[in-house]
Amino acid sequence: MKVKCETWSRSKGSRTVARFLDRPAFDEAAEASARKVLKDIRANGNAAVVKYAKAFDGVELTGGTLRVKKAEITRARNKVDGRVKDAVRESYKRITAFARKGMKKDWQMPSPRGGTLGEQFRPLDRVGVYVPGGAAPLASTALMTATLARVAGVPEIVACTPCGPNKKVDPVLLYAMESAGVTEMYKVGGIQAIGLMAYGTTSIPKVQKIVGPGGTYVTAAKRQVYGEVALDMVAGPSEIAILADETADARFVAADLLSQAEHGTGHEKALLVTSSARLAEAVQAELVVQAAELSRQECVKDVMQNGMLLVVVHNLDEGMELINQFAPEHLELLVREPKSWLKKVERAGAVFVGAWTPEAVGDFVAGPSHVLPTGGTAALFSGLTADDFRRRSSFVAFTRADLQDAIPIIDVFGDIEGLDAHARSARIRFE
Repeated sequence: MKVKCETWSRSKGSRTVARFLDRPAFDEAAEASARKVLKDIRANGNAAVVKYAKAFDGVELTGGTLRVKKAEITRARNKVDGRVKDAVRESYKRITAFARKGMKKDWQMPSPRGGTLGEQFRPLDRVGVYVPGGAAPLASTALMTATLARVAGVPEIVACTPCGPNKKVDPVLLYAMESAGVTEMYKVGGIQAIGLMAYGTTSIPKVQKIVGPGGTYVTAAKRQVYGEVALDMVAGPSEIAILADETADARFVAADLLSQAEHGTGHEKALLVTSSARLAEAVQAELVVQAAELSRQECVKDVMQNGMLLVVVHNLDEGMELINQFAPEHLELLVREPKSWLKKVERAGAVFVGAWTPEAVGDFVAGPSHVLPTGGTAALFSGLTADDFRRRSSFVAFTRADLQDAIPIIDVFGDIEGLDAHARSARIRFE
């Protein structure tokens, strides 16, 4: 099965390319389901969560078995292979270092007449992280979310992830969540997990913010609880775009496109934009060869048929214009002098520069969180950082002279907006 290949130019465009770019961030059917389930959970708490865990995941839980017990975590820790533990520790170390480096610091500046202005940052009290676990236990997502909350200083970190019919969560995932700093773990996935965290139940306090990626139903549920809780972004099915020229290795390009096609939701997107028709042809052939060797062939073939596109452009500048229109979650630059092209990237969740930086390093170990905006929302949102788990408060400490200096301005705005009490609250201090 050959992946579609199209030509595109700024002047002529392409209907196929336009349809590929026009992917909705939200699914209407998922929105309707989420609305119904969330309403039930809000009204009936644990009973509704248990009901939908059975309906959607085929697992028989009770209000008392939703939470992972300490004994289960201990058993999981003892089961995990030493090699896996080493990988988790190293990933945690790198994520922590990057998160700390990027955190904003409290700051202040002088006001015109001797006072001070500034900002201070304080951690949230209780946050929720969603860790997908349908097709595979995403231990890396536990690290890429909870670690940042821990660095930010959040004292209560709740994690929700689905369990199997045996009521167990994968030991590696439990170990990763514990290593990342999760303080409460629940065996709940999908819409019901979002409802549990957003509304709380009689036995589980609600959180202040929910973060983490998920499929279309989780994404729809997150959107509908906004306002009850804060959210990170639209982080749905995975996407990758690659900008490549004739210097790129077709094997690398094909492997990287396939790496994001195997997640299993069927809504993944993979786009190659290249100035080389020869490379596009070679990648087209290489995709067929490599896909046949993968374990998740059904998932991959579905994306190859419906969510993958190779586009040939006249030059790389037009190619970058197309990439910026797509606003991908992940962008790879497999071109000559890739760092020079980094400056031209305007819309991308994360950028992977050069042939030795496959997107997979961002998924597992590089340092920046792999929780990134999808569905074109990289034009609006940025990836998850430790600062997303903190409140920012500005502060103003005026002197008498500062206030006296500002009164004429306060008077003007009070008059414009008809807010004479505002103006009087300043003037009364000098009467």
